[in-house]
This record gives sequence, structure tokens and C-alpha cells, in this order.
Amino acid sequence: MKEKVELLCKEIEEKISNAKEIKELTDLKVEYLGKKGIITELQSGIKDAEDKKEYGMQVNTVRTCFNDLYESKLTELETLELNKKLESERIDVTLPSKRIRQGSKHPMTRIREELEDLFVSMGYDVYDGPEIETDENCFQKLNLPLGHPARDAQDTFYLENEYEAYLLRSQTSTGQVRVMEANKEKGPIRVVCPGKVYRRDDDATHSHQFMQMEGLVIDENVSMSDLKGTLETFCKKLLGEKTDVRFRPSFFPFTEPSVEVDATCFNCGGKGCPLCKQTGWIEVLGAGMVHPNVLRMSGYDPEKYQGFAFGTGLDRFAMFRFGITDIRTIYGNDSRFLNQFTRGDETNETK
Repeated sequence: MKEKVELLCKEIEEKISNAKEIKELTDLKVEYLGKKGIITELQSGIKDAEDKKEYGMQVNTVRTCFNDLYESKLTELETLELNKKLESERIDVTLPSKRIRQGSKHPMTRIREELEDLFVSMGYDVYDGPEIETDENCFQKLNLPLGHPARDAQDTFYLENEYEAYLLRSQTSTGQVRVMEANKEKGPIRVVCPGKVYRRDDDATHSHQFMQMEGLVIDENVSMSDLKGTLETFCKKLLGEKTDVRFRPSFFPFTEPSVEVDATCFNCGGKGCPLCKQTGWIEVLGAGMVHPNVLRMSGYDPEKYQGFAFGTGLDRFAMFRFGITDIRTIYGNDSRFLNQFTRGDETNETK
């Protein structure tokens, strides 16, 4: 057995040293250590050997011999292969580099950040609630009970069917509900809630998914004049200091009284044009004083506290600001569209 082992080791050494490629080396491993390999068969013969200990030691000697020679040769061939690859794929570092196409901030991101900065400077907190909500938070606690006809205007996507437990929120007012309920002391609140909302719309001016920002103020002695001053500041900051604001009576189940808010057309300055349908005004948001039922359902005493709420579509302001005619292009992910909004004060330049 000892002589057989010596001859086998010599054979292995010769074959491994003559291997020129890693594949040849791999084939040798299969030949000797595979399921039907020479060393494997020797190892299976231990059970029939007269001196199992001596036999096993000789088999281990062969296995060790093969493994040592194999690893040494493998390292050698891998090094040779790497050197050849480096030689053939040498990079000329003196050549000019390729320009990397860089992006810029999305118009929706700019509008959201600008409004968040504005309201934070006015003492508001920013709350971003979950997009999957309950029917209770999305409708019932906003004074829209089951079967209320005003729900049709905010028809959303239900995870099962209507009135089931969960749905995709149709408005960020759900965040206001969560903030009111989380305020255990039932003290003053000043918060804005930006985020995605979902409704069953899909045309040039509507999308099944869009961005909203809603605001809520609750305190003692809050009045419509506070709401008007806030919204005038909001519109002038975003659309320009020359912007005028008007209020029109409207209806929202969660506010009473309710108003629609118009701003002078940014395109014609209020003179009248096709964009504003010759009226000189464009509707920008809805608002009103928080309905006593909404306060009561979230644990506030409407005899002590009053509040106002407002909501606007960030997509609409992005369309106003950047002259976008189709809301669907905002979410199209077309770099040609997004590159139009690269600003000189940013380093993200399209090369």
C-alpha cells in the first residue's frame, strides 16, 4: 500500500504540474476526488482493509498530497490568468473620462420642500402619516359617515371592498386626525401634512396618485381672519407678492364654514387668458373652520377650541410654477422632461 501511495503521489504531481489551464486542474480534481474518483474509491476501501489505521493514514497522505499540489497550482494559474487579463485590458488613464449624466431635483420635491420651509418658519410641525389608512380615519372622523354622498368625490382604492378596514388614503387629512388623537393633553396644534394620496382619476389634469399638503391649526380664539392671513402669506410666497387672493363660499363636510380659495392667474396677472378661462382667477385650494363634529370625535371640546384647516394639491402648484400642462408627465420619469427644471443655483448639471 505504501508503494502504491508513493506511485500515486508521483502521478498526481506530474499531472498537476503539466496543467496549463484552470479547467484542466478542475478536471483532475473530479478525477481524483469526485464521487467516483481514485482517492474516493481508495477511501471507501477502508472498511475492508486488514489494518484499517495504517490504510487510512496512507489514504490521507494521498489526499493531502493532492490538495497541497492542487492549491499551489491553482494559485499559480489564477495569477497568470489575472496578469494576462490586466495586460489585455489595460486602461489608458490619460484619456478624457466620460461625462456622467446627472439629475436634478424633481419639481414636486422642490415645491414640497419650499412649502415645508415656509410653514416651519411660521411655527408649524410637519407630519407624514401612513398611506394605507382606515375608513374611520379617512372618512368617518372627518364627518363623512358610511354612505355619505360626499364620499363619491374622493373615491379611492380599497384593499378589499368599500367600507372594509383599510384603503389608500384619499387625503392627507388622515394625518391631521392622527395628530389630534396623539395629542393627549388636547392642547393647541399647528401642523402641515404633506404626502401622496390616491383617487380613481386619470386624465390630463387629474391622476390616480398625486401629492397633497393639508394644514391644521387648533387653538382658543381662532377665527377666519387667521385663516385668511395664513393663506394670503402662503399664496404670495409661492406665486409672487403681487398675487391677490379671494375666498368663495363652498362645502366640505369637515369644515364649517368652508371656502374655495382663488389666486390671480400667474400667467396673465389677473387680466384674463385661456389658462384661467378669461376670469383672471385660478382655484388653488380649499379651506374652512374645523367642524365641531371633527373636533369632538378627536377628543377636543368645541366650546373651548376652534381651528381652521386647508388643503392643496402640490401637483397643481408645480403645474402653475413650471408651466406643466399635463399632470401625468410629472410622474412619467422621463429624463428629458425632468432636465427642464435643472437650476443654475444647483450643482446637478446635465452634461
